[in-house]
Amino acid sequence: MLWECKTFLFCVLSVYITSLVVASDERQQDNHCADLNNITWREYQQQRVRLNVQYLLLTRKNMDCPQAFNETSLTMENSYFNPSRPTKVIIHGYSYVRVTAANHGCRLQSFHFIGVSLGAHVAGFVGTLFEGKIGRITGLDPAGPMFKGADTYSRLDPSDAQFVDAIHTDSDYFGISIPVGHVDFFLNGGKDQIGCARSRFDSMYSYVICDHMRALDVYMSALNGSCPLMGIPCSNYEDFLKGRCMDCDIFRGKCPVIGLSENSGISISPIPKEQTLFLLTTSSQPYCAHHILVELEVSKLDKSAEIEVTLTADILETKQILRLQTDTTVYRTVMAHSTPQCEISSIRLTNTGARFYRQAEIHVKSVCVTEFPSLRRKDPVCVNNINIKRGARWSHDLVQLCDF
Repeated sequence: MLWECKTFLFCVLSVYITSLVVASDERQQDNHCADLNNITWREYQQQRVRLNVQYLLLTRKNMDCPQAFNETSLTMENSYFNPSRPTKVIIHGYSYVRVTAANHGCRLQSFHFIGVSLGAHVAGFVGTLFEGKIGRITGLDPAGPMFKGADTYSRLDPSDAQFVDAIHTDSDYFGISIPVGHVDFFLNGGKDQIGCARSRFDSMYSYVICDHMRALDVYMSALNGSCPLMGIPCSNYEDFLKGRCMDCDIFRGKCPVIGLSENSGISISPIPKEQTLFLLTTSSQPYCAHHILVELEVSKLDKSAEIEVTLTADILETKQILRLQTDTTVYRTVMAHSTPQCEISSIRLTNTGARFYRQAEIHVKSVCVTEFPSLRRKDPVCVNNINIKRGARWSHDLVQLCDF
């Protein structure tokens, strides 16, 4: 479980904000552990229940037994709330928040609000009420409909907290497509996520909300700290995929990371605002991918062609199609690989243009692979002078040493 793996979360105080649905006033209260009941949207529409908001308090001392959290419980002798410890407030998409703890000796800088979808903008509203003095707000795919064109007072923005970071995974549907924080991580361009269904014939979750919820899945995975999820600043996704953005010089060489690192690992001051960051991920946990730039130079073509590039490490393969045109000889593309470059054992090129109107034979002057970002500049690994006939494949074993 997440709480068992992350020591930092054992030590801090966590306030979970959830919607509690109560069927009647006679509902029995648990004297020990607060509870959360769920209903369907249809039941709520039919007004068979009424909606209340419940605050559930979890600390290291009551990890498996949430305590009801309200103004009264703050003064109780058996309250687990400790205002001297940092506080995490988790907000889902349909909650409204009042920060009662702020009136009980807590420092606003110690609060970290984590909002999902609409909850990200709710966290922004709270930040506005406290004039941006809250320590941090994290938006997990902040809601897009009705918010993209809104002014900054009506949505999450960098002025809502001392540091605001956001993860975007569904910016073409449920999520917002514009930067809303100091740093904004756009995973796989912020739109279609790898592993989420693209067909209506798949499950409703996979087709409708998989992209939107991927931000939450990735963030939870990042808390386990098994591998870094680093964002690379770039003006747009197309430039990123073409390898035109390969460093984090704007942050003095240290790329921002998703997770609980202070200011996402940014150490410069003042922190830049609305920095658009891109990164590629894999389709499943821990979602971390190594960015491999593939550079291909070919002799001038008489006809268009296609080359499939395959990177192999043990049984892991990553494939990418390059479409070659007659007016271009140099191609660059970024591939997401599960292992670092030094563990890639072979590279394979396949001339997939089997039709007669494709180039019959392709002369590859060079193919090079480079992992980025890198604190130490390394020369790319290159292979030169390759001829590949139509429908044929070429492969080359790479002998590399990892120095980590």
